[in-house]
Amino acid sequence: MKSKTDEELIALINQKHRPALEELYDRYVKLVYSFSFKLTKGDREKTKEIVQQVFLRLWTTKRTYNPLQGKFANWILTITRNIAIDIIRKEQKQPGMVQLELNEWWQMEDRETEDVPQQVSRNLLKQQIQEAKQHLSEPQQRLINLLYWEGYSLSEIAKLEQKPLGTIKSRLHQTLKILRNYFSKETGGVPHGK
Repeated sequence: MKSKTDEELIALINQKHRPALEELYDRYVKLVYSFSFKLTKGDREKTKEIVQQVFLRLWTTKRTYNPLQGKFANWILTITRNIAIDIIRKEQKQPGMVQLELNEWWQMEDRETEDVPQQVSRNLLKQQIQEAKQHLSEPQQRLINLLYWEGYSLSEIAKLEQKPLGTIKSRLHQTLKILRNYFSKETGGVPHGK
C-alpha cells in the first residue's frame, strides 16, 4: 500500500479496501488531528470525534478526490473543516451564528513560524473570505483590504478615503454584517441582524 498514491488509495477505499483506508489513516492522521485540535481550540474529545468522522466519511462516501482540483492534503482538510464546523455549530447556543472577531482576522497574517496545518487552515479561511468579498461593494472591499490585509487603522483609512471616521466605522459595521450573513448561509445557519 505504501507505493500507492493518495488518489489510488481513495479509489480502493471506494471499493471498501480496508488496508487502503489504514494506509491513508497512517499518512494523514497527524495532520487531521493537529488541524482539528486547532479548530476546537484544544478540546481533545471534540478533536477525536472530528478525526473519527473524517475517516468514517472517507470510508462511507462515494466522493472521489480529483488531483486536478488541488492537493490531497487540502482536500482532506476541507472535509475536516466542514465536519468541525458541523460539530461546533451543533453545540452553539445560537445555531448558525459565525463570529468574525477582529482578533481572528489579525491572526490570519502570514507568520513564518506557523506549521503546515496552521498555514492550510489560514489559507482555507482566506479563500472563503475572498469568496465572501465578492458580495461586497468596491468601497467595502477596499476597506477590508486596508484594515485587515494592509494593517491601516480606521483613523488612517478615514484620512486616506477623505471620509469622517464615523462613516468608515459605519461602513465596517455594514461590511461585517454582510460577511456574517454570508458565512451563516455557507454553514447552513440562520442569518442574523435581520
